[in-house]
Amino acid sequence: MALKRRLSYRWRLFIPLVGMMWLIIFVLFAYQYKREVNYRAENISKQLSIINSRIIDAYENDIDLTPFMNFVAQYFDNSMFEEVMVSVYDKDGKLVYSIGQPILQDFSEAGHTAEFLEAERHGMGNDNRAKGGQMAYFMARKSNDGEIYVHTAMPYTVTLADALKAEPDFWVIVIVLAIVVTAIAYYSTSFLSRNVTLLRDFANSANDPSRVEELDEHKFPHDELGDISREIVKLYRDKNRAVEQSDREHKVALHAIEEQARIKRQLTNNINHELKTPVAMIKGYLDSVVSTPDMPDELRQRFLSKAQESTERLCSLLSDVSAITRLEDSVNNIPLTELNFHDLVFTIADEMKEAGMLGDMTFEFSIPLTCKVKANNNLLTGVVTNLIKNAVAHSRGTLIGLNLVIQSDHYYTFSFYDNGIGVPEEHLSHLFERFYRIDAGRSRKAGGTGLGLSIVKSSIEAMGGTVAVQNRSTGGLHFLFTLEKWEEKGGKEC
Repeated sequence: MALKRRLSYRWRLFIPLVGMMWLIIFVLFAYQYKREVNYRAENISKQLSIINSRIIDAYENDIDLTPFMNFVAQYFDNSMFEEVMVSVYDKDGKLVYSIGQPILQDFSEAGHTAEFLEAERHGMGNDNRAKGGQMAYFMARKSNDGEIYVHTAMPYTVTLADALKAEPDFWVIVIVLAIVVTAIAYYSTSFLSRNVTLLRDFANSANDPSRVEELDEHKFPHDELGDISREIVKLYRDKNRAVEQSDREHKVALHAIEEQARIKRQLTNNINHELKTPVAMIKGYLDSVVSTPDMPDELRQRFLSKAQESTERLCSLLSDVSAITRLEDSVNNIPLTELNFHDLVFTIADEMKEAGMLGDMTFEFSIPLTCKVKANNNLLTGVVTNLIKNAVAHSRGTLIGLNLVIQSDHYYTFSFYDNGIGVPEEHLSHLFERFYRIDAGRSRKAGGTGLGLSIVKSSIEAMGGTVAVQNRSTGGLHFLFTLEKWEEKGGKEC
């Protein structure tokens, strides 16, 4: 069954309001109209009373009534009282003078009219009664000596009816006022219903957050209901934004968990893959030695040396995997202390030179003696060592350098570089990935595990810094990394 169409809130507010205003106007103007008609009727009665009084005064002053009556008749010519009837009777009921049609009066007690009886008692009387189907005004007055009666009447003529009607301007005012109050009611209800209309639009669009965001809350009027409406819209938007933010954070968290799981699976797969090679080589060499008792001493020694090299590579791999695992598990619990970076780099350079780990390359550095950083000694030592080992193993250059290039209020920026061959641009963004090798065969021959630069990145980020890599215009790689300054304020870092 179809739903009945209902009036909008605005029209349900407008119709009773304009109806009430029209009713007030009708009552007020009906009352005023009645007052106006009564006022005009009273003026007619007063005029008839004046005629009676003048005739009685003329009689009591011994003025001949004939010329006076003629004067009265001429005076009212071409006026609304042109049809006035005046009859003068003596005490015996004889008609003495008359203007217009005589007013018949029965002087018997049974035939006395209301105005005549009142005149008998009080000297003056009046009455309004139907005459010939129309209302007429009657007035009677008795002289002080009781010798004459003056009886006047004003029949209800077209002229009199027009005189009793309100002026046309009266109805114009009524119509104009009705139009004005209707317009006022229309615009007032439009203003008052704006909040409800806008709230209805808001409710209709509540299921679509984008439509709620497009809703202009400034359209609500600046009143109490408008303030409440704006607050409702604001709370709903805040709720939607909070839900959206929560959904985004949930998605990010899920993505992070999935990414972490993916990285762990990838790490596990890579570890398994990387472990197979040295383990297979160790097993192969040892099996050969064990299965061939009469193997020449020189060949046996060679096989044992190869097995030892694979064992050392396996140990390095396990050590690097252990380092990455520790970084991931305790990234927020790594103790950071004050370190003199110049002294740390000086010690590493000296040890690697003494151990012959630099090969044919030269390591130089330019770091201020007072360069104190907020870092972890083991991690920072590993960063510098891995960068040097990576350059020695893969750069094919002759020079390695580490310099302080920029310092801000809270950070140092260092440049680690070599003058080797660099790497193709398409590999730069992957250099910090675990087990990533540009040339897997050559890297394994160089003894790398594929985790050195990944450990560098993880270590620097764990100490609150950043690291990036690019090719140098003159050849080789250029690593830029930042470390936080150690700022002494009462013995505490900033």
